[in-house]
Amino acid sequence: MSASPGRLAQLFRMQEARRQTRRQLDMIERQITHRMTALIPQLQPRQRGYRRGKAPDPRTFLERYRANLAAITAERQPEIDALSRKLARQDRAIAALRERLGIGSRLAG
Repeated sequence: MSASPGRLAQLFRMQEARRQTRRQLDMIERQITHRMTALIPQLQPRQRGYRRGKAPDPRTFLERYRANLAAITAERQPEIDALSRKLARQDRAIAALRERLGIGSRLAG
């Protein structure tokens, strides 16, 4: 099948929709990172113990960090899952259209 201008336009629209979905996922990841960055000072252990000669335990910080990251990610998980499924569907649709048009990945977006 030859790649008609209408089919190519459809392919480009599909690729743009895929890029927008990817941007939404990236934005969620940035928001999670931003929230975790803002929480880091609160997760740091108080310096009282260190002044008495006892060094702070880095494992405590990591445990708090991981627990907060899991909680924040869990809040957004349904949205992340929906966008991930949408992205996979878009990838399959784009690949199928490319195959029908006989276009390789040189026009990949």
